[in-house]
Amino acid sequence: MATQTPYEVLGVKPDATTDEIRKAYRKLAKQFHPDLNPGKPAAEARFKAVSAAHDILSDPEKRARYDRGEIDESGAEKPRYSYRPHAEGAQGWKYQPEGEMDVGDLDDLFEMFGRGGRRGARPGRGGEGFSMPGPDRHYSLTIDFVSAASGGKQRLALSPDEWLDVTIPPGIEEGQILRLKGKGGPGFGGGPTGDALIEMHIAPHPFFRREGDDIHVELPVSLPEAVLGARVPVPTVTGPVTMTIPKGSDTGARLRLRGRGIRRKRQGKEVTGDQYVTLKVVIGASDDPELAKFLDDWAKRHPIDPRGEMGQATHGAAA
Repeated sequence: MATQTPYEVLGVKPDATTDEIRKAYRKLAKQFHPDLNPGKPAAEARFKAVSAAHDILSDPEKRARYDRGEIDESGAEKPRYSYRPHAEGAQGWKYQPEGEMDVGDLDDLFEMFGRGGRRGARPGRGGEGFSMPGPDRHYSLTIDFVSAASGGKQRLALSPDEWLDVTIPPGIEEGQILRLKGKGGPGFGGGPTGDALIEMHIAPHPFFRREGDDIHVELPVSLPEAVLGARVPVPTVTGPVTMTIPKGSDTGARLRLRGRGIRRKRQGKEVTGDQYVTLKVVIGASDDPELAKFLDDWAKRHPIDPRGEMGQATHGAAA
């Protein structure tokens, strides 16, 4: 089965605008988010694919590099050179990258290091005494919000037969670089292997939002729950908890769950943020005639002006 392009994954055209890409991502992220599809691995896999596609197309530089064929659908670097047989090369060099230096150039390089570099290294073919560390390899990995907050392991596919198992530290931030020692390109002449540098990206969550080490969420509550008070379940990155809604709560009221934010190590010490829950009162059956009659009678006996301060502010500004 052919690999889908990021455009095909999000269902947008190659000339889609940033706004069209964002709208398509939000729609699909809500549809396939693991929290809304528990026990459905197909939905989780689709969500990861959607997040990876959005990571590339939402970044103008990455999108341009993908369109030029410099990175693949996962954001990994594509080989910069194609290889072809080189029949006239030195013994043991079966392939030579097009556009790179010739084997004869390598001989000159070895000879130069033999003369002006390490003592005892003999100049000439073979490059005795010359070694070079392998290159670092750069990758991009998109993870979901909960994995970024709680940590865990993630597999980064480099090719159909090659991958890296990446350990995600709790509380990792957007754009943070993880270094995997010895997972880069091979060294030359006995030199050490390079490292893998992985730039981390965090997919937006349908209802969680991070500010520093704190997590914010907007929680819908019914009119009876807001007026009479209630104990309701609230989602957190470590699972749902029960929270008490005080009597007479209104839209915009903010409650705090201590220690339910981001937990991570900072300067050798473990720090933990909080989760802030902002209430949003949902009327529900607003066309219920019984409710309408009750509120009409109640409003006549309890007149209020919820926009009074706004009117005063406007009047003062006009004056």
